[in-house]
Amino acid sequence: MAIMKVATRASRNSPPANAVTATDAKNEFGKVLEKVLRGDVVFITRHGSAKAVLMPVEQYTSLTRASTAQLNDLHREFDAMLEDMQTPKSRAAMGRAFHASPKQLGKAAVRAARLNR
Repeated sequence: MAIMKVATRASRNSPPANAVTATDAKNEFGKVLEKVLRGDVVFITRHGSAKAVLMPVEQYTSLTRASTAQLNDLHREFDAMLEDMQTPKSRAAMGRAFHASPKQLGKAAVRAARLNR
């Protein structure tokens, strides 16, 4: 299995140090899997550019938990902001907007446009 070496002057598109070509990964999957099971992260390249990553499941789980926690935090923050906006005054205004006639909506749009000049 040919592990590619990083050039001394790494460019943005150069493959990482621990990389194998897609062909080598296919032909020598057992060896690649052993590296991953030992804790290494292996990049699979195609045409000299990293296209996929193999990593230990513990590392993957850790990464996905972190993003799920961040997403849950954002969800809670959004819900709190939305709740803060749900005042009786804003509910009444939205009720008026949904029940307004086209003429009333037109007048409101012109008024808002004039205010925003």
